[in-house]
Amino acid sequence: MNRSDYIILGAAFVSFLFSVSLWFGIFGGDINYNKLAAIFVGIWVPSILALGNYFKR
Repeated sequence: MNRSDYIILGAAFVSFLFSVSLWFGIFGGDINYNKLAAIFVGIWVPSILALGNYFKR
């Protein structure tokens, strides 16, 4: 694996962790807004992986 592979996987993992932290309300705030934001950020994970795969090929 190249260094760029680790960067892409790291970015996807950070996005996943951020989504989970929003879902469980670690940052506080309105619970309904946080759940919607968590779903939005969770969609980033496959998008980051797909973008990384596109540029790798």
